[in-house]
Amino acid sequence: MSDPYARAPTANPGRADLLDPGSLAKLGDMELIARRVVEGFLLGLHRSPHRGFSAEFAELHAYRPGDDLRYIDWRMFGRSNRYYVKRFQEETNLRAYLLLDLSGSMDWSSNPGELPTKSWYASHLAAALAHTLIRQGDQVGLVAFDEEIRHHVRPRGGPRQLRELLLTLTSAESGGRTAAEGALREAALRLRRRGLVILLSDLLLEAEPTRQALHFLRHRGHEVIVLHLLDPGERDLPSGGDVRFFDPETGDEMGVNVPDVRSEYRSAVNEAVAEWRGALRPHGIEYGVIGTEQPLASALRRYLQKRQRLG
Repeated sequence: MSDPYARAPTANPGRADLLDPGSLAKLGDMELIARRVVEGFLLGLHRSPHRGFSAEFAELHAYRPGDDLRYIDWRMFGRSNRYYVKRFQEETNLRAYLLLDLSGSMDWSSNPGELPTKSWYASHLAAALAHTLIRQGDQVGLVAFDEEIRHHVRPRGGPRQLRELLLTLTSAESGGRTAAEGALREAALRLRRRGLVILLSDLLLEAEPTRQALHFLRHRGHEVIVLHLLDPGERDLPSGGDVRFFDPETGDEMGVNVPDVRSEYRSAVNEAVAEWRGALRPHGIEYGVIGTEQPLASALRRYLQKRQRLG
């Protein structure tokens, strides 16, 4: 695998972070896609002072009353007309864990050939997040799980760690049933210092044990982001009459008439999302629904908002 920090080829000058996942999948392997996405995302931040200030956000935070005026960054003030205070490296580094759901339900797409699976989206988003975190000088680890922990990479920093993470993500395959609570508690035990935990999952799992494990992480002082991945076919049923639904984790099948259940199904999905949001946000856990048809920039912005608040 080549140097993860090397510049991306310029054959396609468009911003990869804004491409739809189907187009993004055609760019090449995971290493290339992650690099192109992060470079495009940071370029967009440079061009928009209202959204942030690219890699500099890891060394600066917005001025707050009581901050030492000696550390105001006047160069940033000249660029944005806003006050930012410099931070030192030991204040900004954090330790992060990416928790990747490898369950069978993730290996699904409502439009094969045009829309990648949830698993593809999650692993490439994890690669982009790892690239962003390590670029900031943070330490990043990975736990990939179904009903068991299948892959574990302990948190470290630097280009060698990024290569190991990319290799692990490339080799990770989905297929088992889901039991996220074990992976969450494993992360809590291994993150001895307060850190950041990012869960990437379709949340088709035992809800209550998972919520309790997420609450436990917050109780231990960790910051937590839950990215709830939804294929567009899961938000709304496909058009048509009689169809059969297949559970990839259990093998169960069920026939339904779509017009008869469409409204009820849509209400059930909205209710499930509302339940997750209501169970997590009051505990200070960042929760967001990410459609797998959306550009990866949508999820990276979620991470950036949380990372800025950590400062």
